[in-house]
Amino acid sequence: MNEALRQALANTHLTDAEVATRLGVNPKTVRRWLFGQRPYPRHQLAVAELTGASRAELWPENKKTDLKHSDSTESEHIYPHRWTIPHQVWLNFFKSAKDQIGILAYSSFFLFDDPEILQTFIRKAQSGVTVKIALGSPGSFHVKNRGDEEKIGNSMQAKIKNALILSQHLQKVEGIEIRTHDTILYNSIYQSDQRLMINPHIYGAPASNAPVIPFSKSTEREMYSTYTKSFNLVWENSKKFR
Repeated sequence: MNEALRQALANTHLTDAEVATRLGVNPKTVRRWLFGQRPYPRHQLAVAELTGASRAELWPENKKTDLKHSDSTESEHIYPHRWTIPHQVWLNFFKSAKDQIGILAYSSFFLFDDPEILQTFIRKAQSGVTVKIALGSPGSFHVKNRGDEEKIGNSMQAKIKNALILSQHLQKVEGIEIRTHDTILYNSIYQSDQRLMINPHIYGAPASNAPVIPFSKSTEREMYSTYTKSFNLVWENSKKFR
């Protein structure tokens, strides 16, 4: 029995079935973890995020790395698909911001369709965090082209329009600014202070099926600089959404 894992789930009032649902695995898999089987690293990270415990606490063999607090371990963990990232991971990512939150994408509808994420943006802005959101302009040629690449046609424009509608009330909050851009995006960029999550765009595949690469300025300074410069360039050339 993994007593540390059992206690962590009890402390957070999570059942094995609830953990399985959030991580997209079979409940029997979670029960095997409880009885000592080691999860894949990505699942260890997800469980640590869900419970608020560290990976080293849940699996003592990992004492050299703490996935809750260590930037270096994040840089080593690549999600094979965006859809495999648990909701709690995104929530904790944005909740950790002290200075700035940034989103550069075409639609990122999965975020704007999430009331808890939107409330996090509001609370963060009210606490002094700058929130910058740049989404694709629905009428943009590049947006249409991306929809064709993903074989979803006008659905890309529709997702952006829906995301903008769902985020309208955010514009009334001081500290939050929403803009639209007409840019070819080779990746979506998500920023929380000096941490980034990069979602590369793959021809013929939706962004949700593409990998996500998390890293921080402290571990990948040059990469961090490259992506933040790209974000800022698009931001400067985007238009305020009204």
